Amino acid sequence: MIYWRLSGFYLFYFASLGALLPYWSLYLESLDFSVTEIGQLVAILMATKIVAPNIWGWIADHTGHRMAIIRTGSLLAAVTFTGVFIGDSFWWLALVMVVFSFFWNAALPQFEATTMNHLGDDLHRYSGIRLWGSIGFIIAVSGLGALLGESGTGLLPMVLMVLFVLIWLSSLTVPESAAGHLPLDQKPLRKVLGQPVVLWLLAVCFLAQASHGPYYAFFSIYMQHYGYPTAVIGQLWALGVLAEIGIFLLTPVLLPRFGARKLLITAAALTTLRWLLTALFADRLAIIIFSQTLHAASFGLYHAVMISLIHSLFVGAHQGRGQALYSSISFGAGGAVGILVSGYLWTDMGPQAMYLVAALTSLGALLVVIFALRKLPAS
Repeated sequence: MIYWRLSGFYLFYFASLGALLPYWSLYLESLDFSVTEIGQLVAILMATKIVAPNIWGWIADHTGHRMAIIRTGSLLAAVTFTGVFIGDSFWWLALVMVVFSFFWNAALPQFEATTMNHLGDDLHRYSGIRLWGSIGFIIAVSGLGALLGESGTGLLPMVLMVLFVLIWLSSLTVPESAAGHLPLDQKPLRKVLGQPVVLWLLAVCFLAQASHGPYYAFFSIYMQHYGYPTAVIGQLWALGVLAEIGIFLLTPVLLPRFGARKLLITAAALTTLRWLLTALFADRLAIIIFSQTLHAASFGLYHAVMISLIHSLFVGAHQGRGQALYSSISFGAGGAVGILVSGYLWTDMGPQAMYLVAALTSLGALLVVIFALRKLPAS
């Protein structure tokens, strides 16, 4: 029963991402914001992850009430998102996004820690639970592509509101006991962070997600720029996540067989290839379809390996802050920098430049894994 409760939260949480990431930039474009302004507004969603998860992670690790924090954050995120119905000026939406995302970003890292603690020695089952998030993403992105193509992007805020409420309701079904009871006699967090393997791994997190900046913020607009209709764009997003599900199913076999380091090298190399193809062949649908299947590596494989490594390196009472650091440095700092830089690159040098720089960034992640992470813990 707990399997379905955990899976249900992932389903609704990533369904909201499936509505937000592909279509929020299109919604902002419909409000006549410039590419640079869109980049700034989307970057806020990522930038709050630099601070928010660490605050919530510290509270969770010191109180032990992880699910209570998830429920509170989910509820307040839904409440504060209602601000988008009040006004649509740049500064008002910026304020709403700051407050909303501060609470919204409280949930996922703590839920990841809850799931990993509940699984105990059965960490290989994580991918089987997490794939329901990918299923939720696919349902949302596929359905909304056709719906918004017909009805317009003005419908998006209401759809998101419904999904945020469903996230909160699903959090109520997961008992606090699922998070487990963590020992408090751990070595100080600063000693964990002082390990070179941890520092280099967090550098990989930053670079890998910074390279995704142009994808998360501008892929839909980029495809529209080349004449693709909204429905097709939605299917391209869905294809990427479908490939992600495939790799989640295979990770329990791949990780013990090949090890974390080889899988990270593969993920970073294929990520670099993906952004090169997206930059150079955006007008060729067959190549873009292939590049979208590489989402299996650039996110699916990378994320499954990273979650396992973070769980291995941040043990006991540090697990909440370990997952929070992973979220804040990768999706927070990396995502925000990648999105902001992409907006300026598009404005100054054209849309292709975004993905060429993304390829260089993921290449940097590849080099770090090869030369600085020669040994990784068994996971």
